[in-house]
Amino acid sequence: MSIQTTIAASVDTLPPSLARIARAVADNPTQVIESTITELAASCDTSVASVVRFCRVIGVSGYAALRRTLAAELGRESVNFGTNSGFGAEIAADDSLRDAARKLAALERLAIEETVERLDYDALGAAAEAIEGSGRILLFGIGASRLAAADLGHKLLRIGHNAIALDDAHEASAAAALRTSPTVAIGFSNSGTTPEAVLFLQSARETGATTIGITGASTSPLARASDHLLLTHARESRFRAGAMVSRIAQLALVDCLFIGAAQLRRDVAVDALERSAAATRALRGE
Repeated sequence: MSIQTTIAASVDTLPPSLARIARAVADNPTQVIESTITELAASCDTSVASVVRFCRVIGVSGYAALRRTLAAELGRESVNFGTNSGFGAEIAADDSLRDAARKLAALERLAIEETVERLDYDALGAAAEAIEGSGRILLFGIGASRLAAADLGHKLLRIGHNAIALDDAHEASAAAALRTSPTVAIGFSNSGTTPEAVLFLQSARETGATTIGITGASTSPLARASDHLLLTHARESRFRAGAMVSRIAQLALVDCLFIGAAQLRRDVAVDALERSAAATRALRGE
């Protein structure tokens, strides 16, 4: 995982003084290259010692190492994504619409690449096998994660699985608490701390279901409630009305899980997709 993604993912887990540094660096990583450690500490209303501690927490030996790592990463990403509009920086008030769109598109492409490159394929395979061996699949998320849950539920339904995407937290908890045929419960939460999603997986596990967690936080409550953990990696812009980059990462992971499940019943899946496509064509009068 890139150092910028590591920093972005750490914000919610750090103490206040270190979190201020993480937010400042995530918003404008070039300031580390352009500022001394004293200047960065002052701009974050903290101490030089806190900056050093922040560096060690995110896995680098010190400020000099952080500057080198960020400089190399920003240079590489600017070349790879072909942007000269401050790649890696937060969307700024004076950005043109073109620059803002290019920043966002670059972050979304990067989120897909990092998520797929760092995907635990053993966990992905085990999750796909659990889905194949299930009699019932429950999917649940809140907000933007609900959209990812619904997308996977729709895809699994199209290849013959008994998949139910739940919209209501009470409904999700009630369904998870029922002991029925072999059940797989899939919970979605980018932060891994959404109470409703965590409770959903915990309830499902208590009734003997296999639990799958899709999250961006490996040490979160949702991760701990998961038998099979699938991680996304995304640098989310704070200039947003809802999840954007993290949603794209979730959808990429959803597609990977769907492909894994479909491969386990390839002939059935192909036939089911052809039949369902024909049925929808008939509805359109084609």
